[in-house]
Amino acid sequence: MNTIQLSDSELVSLYIAGNENAFELLVKRHKNKVFTTILLIVKDTYTAEDLLQDTFIKAIHTMKSGRYNEEGKFSSWICRIAHNLAIDYFRKEKRNPTIEMEDGSNVFNTLAFAEESIEALQIKEDTHKRLRELIQQLPEAQKEVLIMRHYADMSFQEIAETTGVSINTALGRMRYALINLRKKMTNQNIDYDKNLYTQ
Repeated sequence: MNTIQLSDSELVSLYIAGNENAFELLVKRHKNKVFTTILLIVKDTYTAEDLLQDTFIKAIHTMKSGRYNEEGKFSSWICRIAHNLAIDYFRKEKRNPTIEMEDGSNVFNTLAFAEESIEALQIKEDTHKRLRELIQQLPEAQKEVLIMRHYADMSFQEIAETTGVSINTALGRMRYALINLRKKMTNQNIDYDKNLYTQ
């Protein structure tokens, strides 16, 4: 049987039936997309490689245990596993990468300055700390989209595919996340650029 011509769904069925070559082909077809999904979140090649293996191991366990759902596409399903593992890793490590806006604005006050005074560095550090605290207070879905957009630099199309929601839902969650952040900043008298993300 020429497995190269088979659909993902057919390959999954063959693998569950015991054809190991079918799974190898699934890995070859999707590993780059899965790796990119993870790398966009964790921003570390070695960690992404580890999580790539974990993703396919989890997929194997799910398929072999009979819990694989044939309703969706395999690629969406495997990327969802990768996304969840990467987010779990991100949360566990409590990483705090800088946020850099495309236009160089400093709503999150993360611009890198070549020469900063000790006072400026302290202010930036305090601002980062307060921002991280405010982000942690957001509802989970809003926090997830905000982190993926600003920390992992993912497009809304990528966020929608990774989280299994429509682009409109991802955009809506981002909008509410920013509205909530602005409210919290206003309530705590934190200065921010009010021209960014205006409604």
